[in-house]
Amino acid sequence: MCHYKAQQFKNMTKLVIFDLDGTLTNNKKEITEYTLQTLMEAQEKGVKIVLASGRPTYGIAPIAEKLELKKYGGYILSYNGGEIINWQTGEMMYENVLQDEILPYLYQCSKENNFAIVTYKDKYVITEHPQDEYVLKEAILNVMETLKVDNFLEYIDFPVPKCLIVGEPTRLAELEKQMYDVLKDKMGVYRSEPYFLELVPKGIDKAQSLSVLLDKIGATREEMIAIGEGFNDKSMIEFAGLGVAMANAQDVVKQAADYITLSNEEDGVADVVRKFMLSLDN
Repeated sequence: MCHYKAQQFKNMTKLVIFDLDGTLTNNKKEITEYTLQTLMEAQEKGVKIVLASGRPTYGIAPIAEKLELKKYGGYILSYNGGEIINWQTGEMMYENVLQDEILPYLYQCSKENNFAIVTYKDKYVITEHPQDEYVLKEAILNVMETLKVDNFLEYIDFPVPKCLIVGEPTRLAELEKQMYDVLKDKMGVYRSEPYFLELVPKGIDKAQSLSVLLDKIGATREEMIAIGEGFNDKSMIEFAGLGVAMANAQDVVKQAADYITLSNEEDGVADVVRKFMLSLDN
C-alpha cells in the first residue's frame, strides 16, 4: 500500500471496524497493552470504533468497556450484524430477529440429532444442556453464565436474534447440509466453528448492517477501515473504503482485502491503525 493512500486514509477515516476473535484479541482472547494504547490514541483523535462480531451483545460488552466506547462514542455490531447498539447512549439502532414460526423446526432438528441448541438473553446462554462441552465453550468464550431450562421452546417469549446448535463436528456438518437445503430461502445456516452451527435471520451480514449504521450517522464507506480474518468478515472487508485481512485470515478473506496486516498474535489491528490513521511515515 503506497504512502499516498496511507495519508489519504489518515485524513478521511472516521470509523474503524474490526472483528474480535482472531482479529482484535490474541489467541488468549486478550487485547494486548500495545493494541489498547493504539486504539485509545485513535479515539482521542476522533476516530469511532465499531466492534463487529458474531458474539451476543453481552459477550462483546467487556471489550467495549475496556476500550471506553461509552466515553468516546463507539458502536457494537453483535450477532454478525443482527443488532447495532450505540454504546454511549444504549440506543438499539437496528435489530433483526428470527421468525417465531421457524423456532420449532430448529428445536426439532437439535432434538432428533441429540445436539444442544442455545440462544441468549441478558447474561445467560439459555439451554436444556448446560453441561454439554460445546455449550460450555460458548459460555466461556462470551463470559456468560448458562441457564438451564426444562423446555427450550416454551421458555422463549422474547425476540431471538440467533440460535446456535452445537455438537460433534462431523455429524454437525451433515445436519448443516440438511438444514441449509430446507431453510436457505428463509434464514442463514452456517458454521462459525466446526462445532458451532449458526442459525440467524435471512440477510444477516456485517456489510449490510454497516451500511445501515453509516446511513444513520452520516458517514460513507470511503471513511471506514474494516479489519477481520473469518469468512463472516469478508463482506465488510469488501464493503469498506479500506478492507484489511489479518495475516492469520482465511485465504478467501485475504484475496478480498486491500491490505494484509500482521497476525492477531503480532498486534495486527494496531499495525493498521498506526499505519493508516496515526502516522504518515509508513
